[in-house]
Amino acid sequence: MPESQGWLAGKAEGEVAVELNGVRFQVDLLTGHKTGLYLDQQVNYARVAELVARLPGTQVLDAFSFIGGFGLHAARAGAGHVHFVDQSEEALAGAKRHAELNGVAARCSFETANVFDWFKGRTQRGPHEQLIAPFDAIVLDPPSFTRSRAAVPDALRGYKEIHLRALKLLKPGGLLATFCCSHHVDAVTFQDVILAAAADAHRLLRRVATFQQSPDHPVLPAIPETEYLKGYAFEVVG
Repeated sequence: MPESQGWLAGKAEGEVAVELNGVRFQVDLLTGHKTGLYLDQQVNYARVAELVARLPGTQVLDAFSFIGGFGLHAARAGAGHVHFVDQSEEALAGAKRHAELNGVAARCSFETANVFDWFKGRTQRGPHEQLIAPFDAIVLDPPSFTRSRAAVPDALRGYKEIHLRALKLLKPGGLLATFCCSHHVDAVTFQDVILAAAADAHRLLRRVATFQQSPDHPVLPAIPETEYLKGYAFEVVG
């Protein structure tokens, strides 16, 4: 079928106001990526925010932030500061506008960067330098690293890399909320990669939450591809 983009019914000009869990967004349904907003994370935005709310004043990193879903919810939940990192200038501009729209801009900062390079630059140290972990909570919500089974080994190396770097930047007692949206990587394999990264980082993790896609993205057991989004929250206990 030929590609098409437009309205099935009704009409709207410009951006549309959307509210998720009390957090306001302005999205472009026609030109924005995935209609401008990832609705499959709606429940997880709220659940991660509840975990952040237990640590008032926390320093949060929202990596692969897109337009700010997790970071904005964290800021509304009482985070002391949220740093958004994404390689898309357009997405970060949207995150900044949304921070202002929700009255949390004073506690937010934004940086355009490749997240892999950003992590690498902040975890490198000299032979006699000690790395001081700056964050109390880190959210990792990257795009899919693989679109085929053949690319799964490379994807797993990518997942291990970002988790290893992230764990080095988390304070003891810190929170790591992490997600995988590739149906080629199942939940058990994803957790195994995280635990391998934790072992290399000499960190002991306690799992405090398990995540999946929101109910309006139903899972059909007969079609494994429908169960694509999985995630975990871990506390660094040692």
